[in-house]
Amino acid sequence: MIKIKSFGYFWLDSWVMANIIQLATQDFCGRFLNRSNDPCGRQYDQMTQAARSGQANIAEGNSRHSTSKETEMKLTDVARASIAELAGDYHNWLMKNEAVPWSMKSEDFIRVSGVILERPTYREDVQHLSSIHILKQKHRFDEWLNSEDEIVVANCLLILCNRLINMLLKQMEGQVDLFRQEGGFTEALSAERLESRAETEQSNGAPLCPKCGKSMIKRIAKKGRNAGTPFWSCSGYPECMGSLRYTES
Repeated sequence: MIKIKSFGYFWLDSWVMANIIQLATQDFCGRFLNRSNDPCGRQYDQMTQAARSGQANIAEGNSRHSTSKETEMKLTDVARASIAELAGDYHNWLMKNEAVPWSMKSEDFIRVSGVILERPTYREDVQHLSSIHILKQKHRFDEWLNSEDEIVVANCLLILCNRLINMLLKQMEGQVDLFRQEGGFTEALSAERLESRAETEQSNGAPLCPKCGKSMIKRIAKKGRNAGTPFWSCSGYPECMGSLRYTES
């Protein structure tokens, strides 16, 4: 049985929206790109890959939440950049067809923007039920996504892309705040190793920092005229810059 903890991203609105955009982009490219406007298939590849990258990096980033919050933030930003690239493709498509994005005051813009995603209610059988949920949410935009008018479809997807970008920016803000408060697994592991090393050095007669009183650690200078020379550094570095010349006992 698959453990729910392995799929935390299945509950993210951003991941659900990314799936809607990926499915709709695949459909858009299949319906409106052809040998005439995309003779080498390059635009098809770029747009579908950008859509996939958005969805995949949200999932991978969230999967790294417990092991490295720094990696989670980076992957979330990669997802944001991929969707921004896709939004640019839809914007360009509109202008190439002598059309422009809908005004924020237009009825269609207001109606598409006003469609709110329902919250997931599944607790188990996650892959099955989440797929049903994603398709149900996608159908809420059928009026525009199923239009025979490519301008309508492109405008709808441009709005959804911009909406997802804003979701990811807020998600990243929350990740940054949490990282500041808690750090991450990798960061905590480094701090634990440093503390263990400081205890070992102290038991071996390492001096105390003259600035803060913490145990000092033997380090090797990497730059400058003393490169390669050992010295005592405060275990509280970089908060404390205390150092002493190292002498063999």
